[in-house]
Amino acid sequence: MAVRIRLPGGTLKMKTYRELRARERDRRVPVMKMGSLYLVWSKSQSPQEKPHDSPR
Repeated sequence: MAVRIRLPGGTLKMKTYRELRARERDRRVPVMKMGSLYLVWSKSQSPQEKPHDSPR
């Protein structure tokens, strides 16, 4: 079970290897291994960075 800690700049996640997503395994996001746990940092998206839904 992954543990998530919400912080002002984003979320710190603690996971085992089998819980990692492909982008985390490929190190496209900041990842640090400590023993058998992986610490993953996910930045918060500001309102300007979120994708806009186009009206159809």
